[in-house]
Amino acid sequence: MSAVVSIRDLKIGFHISSPLLFIENFEVFAGEVISITGPSGIGKTSLLRTIAGLMKPISGSVQVCGATLPNRPERGMIGYIPQRLGLVRHSSVFANVMLGSKAGNPRKTARKHANDSIEALGLIEKRNEPIKRLSGGQQRRVATARTLAQRPKLILADEFLSELDEETSDRVVNSVIEYVRSTDSSMILVEHDITRAKEISDRLLVIDDGRLNPFLSNTSIMEV
Repeated sequence: MSAVVSIRDLKIGFHISSPLLFIENFEVFAGEVISITGPSGIGKTSLLRTIAGLMKPISGSVQVCGATLPNRPERGMIGYIPQRLGLVRHSSVFANVMLGSKAGNPRKTARKHANDSIEALGLIEKRNEPIKRLSGGQQRRVATARTLAQRPKLILADEFLSELDEETSDRVVNSVIEYVRSTDSSMILVEHDITRAKEISDRLLVIDDGRLNPFLSNTSIMEV
């Protein structure tokens, strides 16, 4: 089985002499959900941004969806939910979700995928509301709907469940996991809640001492 993400001898950081993270070998396969945890400022977001092609690594090889960076996969193959969401605040929920849908679908199906995602995330009543009028949790659901409407092969999500209450979080998780399983896509998420990460993920990894390692039950994480 070919990997959706394949990393070899990757160094990530802002200074050649002191990389944040070194990953010797890391692969993600179709249908997998991978959670990454670790203390603040240790390189979790930088890893996602590197895989997304938004941050240039110090060295090493990163293959994503059949392309070796800095070459990019086909448009729409990667769906990225950043911490700051990247929503257009003056535009409506529907307009924001359509931005994702049009990036990954033919014009004739983009509208349907956008509406389906809005419904799946429980946002029908907010469909025509501008983003600036929504709560933080509602905006996170819009960002998730935008990515699901895109129909990507890889979802990268950075703390996308923060600000959500338990019931809403469960709905968002169920929608995303159902998408991943039904389309044989993959997901890598940064998640500070260890219990939730274990429930969501096929594998839970921790960035510790500049390395990406399996999370063990006796692992101590401070200030995640």
